[in-house]
Amino acid sequence: MRCIRAIAIVVVAFACCCPLAGARDIDTEKSVLTVRVYKSGLFSAFAHDHEIRAPIQSGSFDEQKHTVEFKVKSADLKVLDPDGSDSERSQVQHTMEGPKVLDPDKFPEISFHSTSIEVAGPGKWNVQGDLTLHGQTHPVKVEVEGANGHYRGSSRFRQTEFGMTPITIGGGSIKVKDEVRIEFDVADK
Repeated sequence: MRCIRAIAIVVVAFACCCPLAGARDIDTEKSVLTVRVYKSGLFSAFAHDHEIRAPIQSGSFDEQKHTVEFKVKSADLKVLDPDGSDSERSQVQHTMEGPKVLDPDKFPEISFHSTSIEVAGPGKWNVQGDLTLHGQTHPVKVEVEGANGHYRGSSRFRQTEFGMTPITIGGGSIKVKDEVRIEFDVADK
C-alpha cells in the first residue's frame, strides 16, 4: 500500500510540474496576424508598402496531433503603415474594408486550419492548411519556426485567389501587388 501511495505522489508531482503536451489554447493577448501588401506600378516610388495587423481572436495547437487552427476578426485588421500619414492610413483602411477587399460586414472572419505538418528541421515545420478569407477557402503552405510555446510563420498568396481585387489608382500607375505576405506570431497560454 505504501508503494502505491508513493507512486501516486510521484505521478501527481510530475504531472503538476511537467504538464503533458497536448492541445493548448493560443494566448490572444500575445498573438497577432500581420499582412504585408507591397506596391508596384510606374509611380510606385511615390507610394508605400502596407502593414496591416490584427490580434488572433481564438485558436489552439496540439504538438502531439500536429494540428493548429486560429481565427481573426476581419474588422480587427488595422492599417499601421508607419511611413504614411494619418490621412493616408485612414484612406487605406476605408478601401481595405470595402467590398473589393475584405468586406468585413459580409465576411467577418479569417480562419486557418492545418491539414498536415511536416518537420523541416530542429524547431522548424512546413504546415499545409486551409485559409478562409473573403468567403473563400484555399490551401496554403506556411513555414513555421518556434519553441517553448512560441511560434512564428509566414505564407504568400494572391489576393485574386480569394476573390479580392488588388487596388489601383491613377489608371494603374500606382497599385498594390496581387501577392501578399501573411505572418503570424503565436504564443500559448
